[in-house]
Amino acid sequence: MAILRFKALETVNSRTPVVLDFPKERVTSYFGSYVFDKKKMKEFLSPEVFKALTRTMETNQKLDPSLAESVALGMKNWSISLGATHYTHWFQPLTGATAEKHDAFFDMEGDEVMEKFRGSALVQQEPDASSFPNGGIRNTFEARGYTAWDPTSPAFIMDTQGGKTLCIPTVFVSYTGEALDNKTPLLKALNLIDEAATEVVQYFDKDVKRVIATLGPEQEYFLVDSALYNSRPDLIMSNRTVFGHAPARGQQLEDHYFASIPPRVQAFMMDFEFEAWKLGIPVRTRHNEVAPAQFECAPTFSEVNLAVDQNSLLMDLMDRVAEKHNLRVLLHEKPFAGINGSGKHNNWSLSTDNGKNLLSPGKKPKENLQFLTFFVNTIKAVHEYADLLRASIASAGNDHRLGANEAPPAIISVFIGSQLFDLLESLEKNSDIIEKGDNLYLKLGIDKLPEILLDNTDRNRTSPFAFTGNKFEFRAVGSSANISAPMVVLNTIVAQQLKLFKAEVDAELEKGTKKEVAIINILRRYIKESKNVLFEGNGYSQEWVEEAARRGLNNITTTPPALKAYLDPKSRKLFVENGIFSERELEARTEIYFEDYVKKVQIESRVIGDLALNHIIPTAVNYQNKLIVNAKGLKDLGLGEASYSASLETIKEISERLSVIKTKVDEMVEARKEANNIEHSDAKAVAYCDSIKPFFELIRYQVDKLELIVDDEEWPLAKYRELLFMR
Repeated sequence: MAILRFKALETVNSRTPVVLDFPKERVTSYFGSYVFDKKKMKEFLSPEVFKALTRTMETNQKLDPSLAESVALGMKNWSISLGATHYTHWFQPLTGATAEKHDAFFDMEGDEVMEKFRGSALVQQEPDASSFPNGGIRNTFEARGYTAWDPTSPAFIMDTQGGKTLCIPTVFVSYTGEALDNKTPLLKALNLIDEAATEVVQYFDKDVKRVIATLGPEQEYFLVDSALYNSRPDLIMSNRTVFGHAPARGQQLEDHYFASIPPRVQAFMMDFEFEAWKLGIPVRTRHNEVAPAQFECAPTFSEVNLAVDQNSLLMDLMDRVAEKHNLRVLLHEKPFAGINGSGKHNNWSLSTDNGKNLLSPGKKPKENLQFLTFFVNTIKAVHEYADLLRASIASAGNDHRLGANEAPPAIISVFIGSQLFDLLESLEKNSDIIEKGDNLYLKLGIDKLPEILLDNTDRNRTSPFAFTGNKFEFRAVGSSANISAPMVVLNTIVAQQLKLFKAEVDAELEKGTKKEVAIINILRRYIKESKNVLFEGNGYSQEWVEEAARRGLNNITTTPPALKAYLDPKSRKLFVENGIFSERELEARTEIYFEDYVKKVQIESRVIGDLALNHIIPTAVNYQNKLIVNAKGLKDLGLGEASYSASLETIKEISERLSVIKTKVDEMVEARKEANNIEHSDAKAVAYCDSIKPFFELIRYQVDKLELIVDDEEWPLAKYRELLFMR
C-alpha cells in the first residue's frame, strides 16, 4: 500500500489541467440545447399537440393518451437529429442515485430494421421492482414495477462516451401502485402546496390561479485527485476517510474560502458547467468553500420538481466530468474529520403564476400582510413539525456533519434576523389596528417591511432553517442527499398549515369579522405559539443546547431516533390524509431508510476492520521490528540506555496502541454479529448506532496516533496533507 501511495503522489505531481475546447458562441446560444423544451416542442410537434402538451406541463393535468404517439414521434426525431441512438426512462429509486435502462430506437419487422419509438414506450415501461429498495412491498419473485412519464419535467439528451441517449424523467411505482421512488410523493406534495397556497393568496389577489414552489439548491463538494482516491480503500468503499490524522495546516488560516480557484479545478468546473448548460441546468455560481479541497456551485431558482431532477442530474454529471480531469468528486457529508463537512442549502420560496414572490413584501400594507401570512405560517409549520423536518435530512453521512464545523446543529430552529424578530414581537403584542386607506395597519409597522428586509442582510450560518431576504434556506440538508425527501416534508407541512389557517380565517369571516382583522389576530396567535422555534444566536454553543431543551425543542443527533418521526401518529395523519403516502408506503419508506443506515454503517465498520488488521497493524509491526533491531544493535555496541531509550519508548507505545486496535476491532466485529441477528430494521439500526459506531472513534484515535509515529515512507494510506492540498 505504501508503494501505491507514493506512486499516486508521483502521478499527482505530473498532472496538468485538461485543455478544453469550448464553443466560441455565447452561453445563451447553446443553453438548453439538449433539452426538449418548448422551443423544440414547437418545432417538432404539431400546433395542436404542442398546445395540449404545454397545457399539461403548466397545469399538471394528465396528457390525453391519444397524443402520446405524436409526442413520441417528435421527441424521437429531435433526439435522433442530435445523434441519439437510444432512449431510457430516467428515474430516482430509493437508492439515493438515479437509474436508467437503455433501449435502441429500432425494432425488427421480419427481416427489416425500422426506427421506432412508440407512444406506449414513452408513457410507460416495466423495470424490475424487486431489485430496488421497496421496504417489503415487493418480494423477489414479484418483479413487476412501472416507470411512468412525468411531462412536467422535460426530456433531455445525455451525452457520454457511450453515445447519446434520450432521457425521459419518470415516476417509479410498484405493480400494486405504491411509490418506489423520490419523485412520486414530491409531485403530490407540490400539488398540495399549490392548492393550499392558492386558496390563501386569493384573500389578497383574486387573479392568482396557481402557486409554484421554487428551489435553488446550492451544492457543496470535495475534489481529490483520482490517484490519491484510488490509494484509499476507505474512500473507494465508503466515500469518506475512516482514518487520517489532522494535518498541521487545515482550514485555520481561513485562506481557502473564495480564494483563487486552482487551475485543474477551474478546468473541471468550466467543463461540467458547459455540460450542465447544454442540459438546461442554470448553474451560475462557483467558488472555493471554507475547507481545503472543498468547493461549491449554485443554480438560479427553478420550480421544485425540475430543481430536484436537475440536482440529481448535476451530481451524476459532476462524477462523469471529474473522471475526464483525473479527479474524484466526494459528496459525502463529512469525508474528512476535523474540517468542514458539505451540505446542500435548499433555498425555498413560493411564487404566484403572475410572478409575485409570496415571501417578499411589497410597497403597500396589503401586500405586506400577504407576505406576513406566508412568512408566519411557514414558521408555524416548522415549529409544529420540527422533528419531521429533522427526519427528512437524517442519514449516516449527515450524522457526522450536523453540529460540527459550520454545519447547523441537529436542533431545528428558525433564524429570521433581529429586525423581523422585533417586528413579529411587536405584531404579537400590539392590539391597535388603524384602518385608513393605504395606511391600513400602519401602527403595526407593516408599511416598513421593505425597508426592514433591505437592511436585513446578515446571515446566521449556524441556523438550519434561515430566512434570507425573500426565501427560506434549509441549510441542514446533506450534500449527497436526493433533495426530494426534505422538499416533500417542507411543502407538505406548509400546505397543511395553510389549510388550517384558511379554515380559521373562514370561520372568523362567517362570524362577521373583517378579513384583515381576522388574519392579523390569527397571525398574532401563531407568532405566540411558535416563537420557541425562533433563535437568533450561536447554534454551536452549549448554551443553545440547554436553552433549546428548556423550550421543548428536541436535539436528535443520530439517524435511528430521528427517522422514528416519520411513523409518529401526527406524521402518519399528515401524510395519509393529504394523500402523500399511504400507511403502507410510509412504513416501507421508513424501513428503507433504516436499512440504508445499517448498510452504510456496516460498510464503514468492515472497512475499518480491514484497514486496521490488514494494513495498519502489519505496517506498524514492520516499523516496530526495525526499531527493535536498532535498539538491540545499540545495546550490543555497549552504548548506554540513553542512546536507545527513545526507540524503546516508541516500541512500547506501538505495542500498546496495536493491542487496543486489535481488541476494539474484535469487539466491534462481535457487536456487529449480534446486531445482524436482530430482525427488525429499526432495532438493528439502533444497535448499529449505539453498539457499533462508538468503536469507530476509539479505533481511529489509536490509528491516527500511529500515523504520527510510523515512518512516513512506510505509512500505507495517503495522508490528509496530500489529499487536501495536492491537486
